[in-house]
Amino acid sequence: MNIKAANIEPIISPKSVAVIGASDNPTKVGHAIMQNYIDVDFQGKIYPINISAQEKIMGRKAYKSVAEVKEPIDLAVICVPAEFVPQVILECGKAKVKGVVVVSSGFAEVGNQKLQDKLEEAAKRYKLPVIGPNCLGIMDPRSKNDTLFLPTYKIERPKIGGVSFVSQSGSVGSSILDLISAEGFGLARFISYGNAAVVDEVDILNYLSHDKETRVVVFYIEGVKRGKEFAELAKKATMLKPVVILKGGTTPSGATAAHSHTASLAGSTEAYKALFRQFGFITAETLEDLLYFAKIFDTQPLTTGNRIGIITNGGGHGVLATDALYNSGLAIPELGKETQKYLRKVMPPIVNVRLPLDIGGDAGADRFSAALEALNNDSNVDAIMAITLFQTPGADEKVAETIINQGIKRTKPLVVVSTGSSYTLSHTKLIESSGVPVYESPDIAARALSALIGYSKYRKREV
Repeated sequence: MNIKAANIEPIISPKSVAVIGASDNPTKVGHAIMQNYIDVDFQGKIYPINISAQEKIMGRKAYKSVAEVKEPIDLAVICVPAEFVPQVILECGKAKVKGVVVVSSGFAEVGNQKLQDKLEEAAKRYKLPVIGPNCLGIMDPRSKNDTLFLPTYKIERPKIGGVSFVSQSGSVGSSILDLISAEGFGLARFISYGNAAVVDEVDILNYLSHDKETRVVVFYIEGVKRGKEFAELAKKATMLKPVVILKGGTTPSGATAAHSHTASLAGSTEAYKALFRQFGFITAETLEDLLYFAKIFDTQPLTTGNRIGIITNGGGHGVLATDALYNSGLAIPELGKETQKYLRKVMPPIVNVRLPLDIGGDAGADRFSAALEALNNDSNVDAIMAITLFQTPGADEKVAETIINQGIKRTKPLVVVSTGSSYTLSHTKLIESSGVPVYESPDIAARALSALIGYSKYRKREV
């Protein structure tokens, strides 16, 4: 469906929501969705709709149909059995509802294409944008729109941020949402779109590429319905902001699974990869990469230089980082003469003034601060990887504060590598809350830096 970007705004940030299939029964999806709107303190109006409704559902005035609601409805969330969905969409169209999310399943993903065709026909009759069916729908932290039927006590809702995550799969989407909350970086929009019967990847990418709240777009897709239009839009979108993409169904078995999951036509893996490279997508190979790439694009400046300065308080990790950067196609430069001269002056004799810069297992805040400042000022260095092992004697909260302060002042990309359990995590969460991404291993950090640099070169080349 060709939908202007503005047309799905009421689905993303509604001021009023009708939950069709709302229920007092805690085992029903309609109950979970209602409860989530209450739990996240949605500030708009909520209308519980159920054909069997009495006076109230979950303490709120109930309605048998959207036709009974005399006030405007921006969004209808449909969670009734599949066979009733086309008729409900027609009712929404007649009631001038502005947008619909269908969480109900039982359509093309289980072979019932005829029913999905009826849903699509009903939507097109009223030019009604519909997300779904067979999806989790929308979560927008700013408007507190939350159509997810996953309880808030099972999945912590992320804080407000700049990363928008789009997933054809509800299960992948829910897992990533949970991880985003744990990692501590913020969410702009979450869109789970399922079978894409009406609103598809093209419509969503078009909306997010122009969305002022979205700095980075992250996509999990299993297939694309309108390949040519997606390709045409991709080049425009990736010139506006980074788009990180993970393609599911890259093997014959995976493609079959994708079709039975979301009725998606997975298509040729090689064709997709060629498309992604040509139009500037940042390709993730795993869910972890999807998350780790999002972090660096959300927080760090672009750079086309591939010379990485390593600072470490553990020699072995410096060696591993050197290997990881080399394997990711990145380089380790020689420090400038002025930088070497400065470091010899401020570092103890045990420190060998070259990269990787091992500042010693007893290094504290002073050494980390001097090293970070020196590499940030060195024209031979394009980005910095600071390996901070909090198990060592000198590494404490002052080191974390130093990294935060340097991260605020830095003019180059800065990533931290820190491996450990509870004591380490208490410090790395503090660092990440300031906008400096932290990775558990040099290999992950190197891949993230490589993705950042590769996209930066694409942007420069296309300008």
